Amino acid sequence: MFMEAAVPVLVVLGLILVALEIFILPGGVAGLIGIVLLMAGVFILADSFAQGILYMTVLLLLVAVILLISWKTGNLGRLWRRISLGAKQDNRDGYVAPKRDYARYLHRNGQALTLLRPAGTAEIDGERVDVVSQGDYIAQGSAIRVIAVEGTRIVVCRLDG
Repeated sequence: MFMEAAVPVLVVLGLILVALEIFILPGGVAGLIGIVLLMAGVFILADSFAQGILYMTVLLLLVAVILLISWKTGNLGRLWRRISLGAKQDNRDGYVAPKRDYARYLHRNGQALTLLRPAGTAEIDGERVDVVSQGDYIAQGSAIRVIAVEGTRIVVCRLDG
């Protein structure tokens, strides 16, 4: 009698955990526990183990049919796009690295605006840019020369003299 009264609680708790997994706590643990609770509710409701297996088979077939119908009508794709974190087709919302051409600074001279230890800010050709020294500290106000450009990384060295 107690077990039959616990079935609705197990099913509701299982549904809540699965919903938490989908919308709030991704990671697998809450959803797995929710599925186990749902299965336990179905097996407790059954009179025998074989009947529990039958109920689970019918339940899985019903879910498969619903997913198939949703996929054929296009509703599954729309639902998946709404709940997933997939890449956007036009990439308007995604992060794109800056495509600035720093090669024009190669072999140019400038001045360290901040202490470079080893990263900091320098002025090269009248523009403030982030730079990196070869590992040496370069004092603020020192004359520098760009010795390498690696993508968006500008490598400088101190000019002696």
